[in-house]
Amino acid sequence: MSDQKGRVRGNRWAVMAVLVLGLFMTLLDLTIVNIAIPRIIDGIGASLDEVLWVLNAYSLLYAVLLITAGRLGDILGPRNLFIAGIALFTAASVASGLARDPAQLIAARALQGLGAALLAPQGLPLMTSLFPPGQRGAVFALNGIVSGLAVLAGPTLGGFIVTHLGWRWIFYVNVPVGLAVIALAFALVPDLRPGRRHRLDLTGVLLATAGLLGVVFGLIEGERHDWGKVYSFITIPEIICAGASLLAIFLIHQRFHQNSEPLVPFAVFRDRNFTLMTLVLAAIGFAMLGVYLPLTIYLQSVLGYSALAAGLTIAPQPLAMMLVSPFAGILADRMGGKYVLLFGLPVFASGVGYIDWVAHAGSPRWIFLPGLIASGAGLACVWGPVYSIATRNLRPELAGAASGVLNTTQELGGVIAGAAVGALLQNRLASALHDQATSRSSQLPPQVRDRFVAGFGHAAKRGFEVGAGQTGGGTHLPRSVPPQLAHRIESAAHSVFTHGFVDAMHPTMVLPIAVVLLAALGCLAVDNRRKDHQVFMTEDTTTG
Repeated sequence: MSDQKGRVRGNRWAVMAVLVLGLFMTLLDLTIVNIAIPRIIDGIGASLDEVLWVLNAYSLLYAVLLITAGRLGDILGPRNLFIAGIALFTAASVASGLARDPAQLIAARALQGLGAALLAPQGLPLMTSLFPPGQRGAVFALNGIVSGLAVLAGPTLGGFIVTHLGWRWIFYVNVPVGLAVIALAFALVPDLRPGRRHRLDLTGVLLATAGLLGVVFGLIEGERHDWGKVYSFITIPEIICAGASLLAIFLIHQRFHQNSEPLVPFAVFRDRNFTLMTLVLAAIGFAMLGVYLPLTIYLQSVLGYSALAAGLTIAPQPLAMMLVSPFAGILADRMGGKYVLLFGLPVFASGVGYIDWVAHAGSPRWIFLPGLIASGAGLACVWGPVYSIATRNLRPELAGAASGVLNTTQELGGVIAGAAVGALLQNRLASALHDQATSRSSQLPPQVRDRFVAGFGHAAKRGFEVGAGQTGGGTHLPRSVPPQLAHRIESAAHSVFTHGFVDAMHPTMVLPIAVVLLAALGCLAVDNRRKDHQVFMTEDTTTG
């Protein structure tokens, strides 16, 4: 096996390039879809709830199946699962582009999420097998560069494609890339196995899938159903509690099957560093969505930017992440990831804090630049060290399961942020709209003041849309209102919404900042000592 291992390791950067290209395709698709949502609404006549499920169907399947996909990679080989995931993702992209109604698009997006779940956990076991611990900081930093490039390219490329070719082409563009990745994976990626046979814990799969499905579905749908009844007597809290109970049963089941190929081997959590890094990834997943949710709404609804202009405004952050990532990876390899993390997490939090501090109803675009650069540089000092520390002492036979756990915790962090930050933002917005409406109603004639304030109360209960349409608040003026008075009301309503949203955004963005700072404190317990022993997987020459 020594010749095989030498050959595989000699081509390891080519293997890395293929894995990174697959990652880039899935990340780019996510950012492009977000930009295209308004055109999709018009194109297939989707309601707001249906469009939310165009996004949520992907997230739901992705989050629920990551752990199972990681274990399947152990059994069938990470290369084979990576190729299967790319193939399914590409086919689902074609189906998404061909969709004629919201139901077809939601189903196709769910298949995309399944494909992404199959391929996402496979990169880590391949990387930990091909690269020794001393080089992994630079390797995982490359992932950070690609992630930044996808975030940077998504809004601009997506805006161009949607404007000139139509929204369906944001899916069709995946087809040539997917076919190229499949061909390169067959040609370059070795079929590495951990050296012993695995079996799939079907009971564990069913328990974990059903449990995660309940928790993730409840968190995604909770706000829309006002955390109450979903159907007949079934409520959101009951769904979440049922999911949590199944996950508890799953853990008990895993506890009694640790000697017979469990879905989640508890051995990975005996390593303190791995456990700490799962918490850091959950915090980063929480922070990323927790920051971008209010920020993107602010840029479009308050400052009035188009989706493309908002993406270009945020672009310095992923650009800074791309530029700093290589140096962060080198530093992590030389001095240990602990100190790079202890620098990066607070810098990211400080950058976000600065953005929150300078955000006002009339803030110019350039004023956010220092915070965007700082938060991007901070993120660059997180991705490489997190995975480097988490995998430093990881045995190859545990790599697939560990990768599923890491990806799942990050995704669940984002789902929890969507529920927690969304609920906090809506709660603070309802209060801020009422206060602003009460204050600014004094500028209006007495006969319209009460109706003006009540209109914003109703708007807050209904929820608000992203875009210029909401800046009129909850006021719907009859035609009999004189034009001059109508103009005064609309001007006051615009001021109420923009200032009210800013007032609500400020405390909301404190929540992800606090979560990141708590994660930074946890990194003080990281063991920074190097343990460079590593057993490489061997290549299976009997398949593919």
